[in-house]
Amino acid sequence: MTTDIRRAADRPHTQIDWLDSWHSFSFGRHYDPDNTHFGLLLVNNDDTVSPGAGFDTHPHRDMEIVTWVLKGALVHQDSEGNSDVIYPGLAQRMSAGTGILHSEKNDSWRLTGHAEHHEPVHFLQMWVPPDEPGLAPGYEQLEIGDELARGALVPVASGMTKHAGAAAIRINQRHAALHAARLQPGGEVLVPSAPFVHLFVADGQVDLEGGGRLSAGDAARITASDGQRLVAGADGAEVLVWEMHTRMG
Repeated sequence: MTTDIRRAADRPHTQIDWLDSWHSFSFGRHYDPDNTHFGLLLVNNDDTVSPGAGFDTHPHRDMEIVTWVLKGALVHQDSEGNSDVIYPGLAQRMSAGTGILHSEKNDSWRLTGHAEHHEPVHFLQMWVPPDEPGLAPGYEQLEIGDELARGALVPVASGMTKHAGAAAIRINQRHAALHAARLQPGGEVLVPSAPFVHLFVADGQVDLEGGGRLSAGDAARITASDGQRLVAGADGAEVLVWEMHTRMG
């Protein structure tokens, strides 16, 4: 087993007037041939978008895209007719397949009428390739706040047979699963055993067995994971964990 710790401040950073984005891997103008992916995970963007702003309509193709909101609310609209507000505790997946257009905006207050949504939205967006190209575009979401409140590691999105019926939403990638946990102070979970595990600390601090203390924005890339203990710090923590059983060629 090897554990490669990546610190938050060392990530490539894109900042413009409405967007503050930190990239775990090569993205856009930030290209590093030695940091294009880990396992099957190609994108792990940590984005904050100002009120009233966001990503205008743009295309995607042959990608499984999972969005996880940490704070605020994000409006998703796409060319398949889906229009939804994504908020903390809502698992959401978009399959780009043969091609889809979508936009993501921090303007949910206009749709809901709630002034408290007129604030920055902080979210993670993660991409993995599908099992095969040319699938039909698709969309799925499910509220899992009650499951997260139990403090366990919850399967959020999976295409793996072993999570059939347990994962909140399905992705078209049979070798990967995303888990999330909201840990109370001192709360503990075990990292999945898998050839490739990507652990991202979304909030708070954790102590990873064999990896030490990790803070918000830090990540651990674990090869040949054997189920290390993960313990939340004094203020609790929220973590996202990709379990992957193969890697990009």
